[in-house]
Amino acid sequence: MNKALFLDRDGVINVEKNYLYKIDDFEFIDGVFDAVGFFRRYGFKVIVVTNQAGIARDLYSEKDFAELTTWMLNRFLEEGSELDAVLHCPHHPDITGICDCRKPAAGMIVSAMKQFDIDMQKSILVGDKKSDILAGGNAGMGLNILVESGHFLSDDDKRLADLVVPSIASYEKIFRVYCAKVSQKNK
Repeated sequence: MNKALFLDRDGVINVEKNYLYKIDDFEFIDGVFDAVGFFRRYGFKVIVVTNQAGIARDLYSEKDFAELTTWMLNRFLEEGSELDAVLHCPHHPDITGICDCRKPAAGMIVSAMKQFDIDMQKSILVGDKKSDILAGGNAGMGLNILVESGHFLSDDDKRLADLVVPSIASYEKIFRVYCAKVSQKNK
């Protein structure tokens, strides 16, 4: 089985901007390319799981999202990093009804788990919101990390996470905590 690094997009990979869909508005967070490359060198699949309610709200289309995603994937390749997959939820419960893919539901993560034969207990989720951490918990994620580079986090939100770091640039700290946790489980 494989281990995976699951990343939320907005606030983790790129600077949080409401309903981002234009390439010109996309700003990568410092350290994200290094982080992805680092985890890939340690054998992790790297998978993006992102809620995209702007599609349900008709603020942008699936085509707009696909174009931005293709551009983002190419930028990772240009930087010597690679993302294995980008999964998204285009729904919003007030518009399209309840679904099983919108975080905090674990649908996107479970789909990736099946597609890539992932051992969830040996995997990591990095997000910037409570719903990310809840999705990781719902999927049985081994380690759930909150970054402070996106949305405001309350003290209660922070208590849900295994670790809170300033941004994905703290990837070496994330990896040390991961290694310690895996080591404890193997005893």
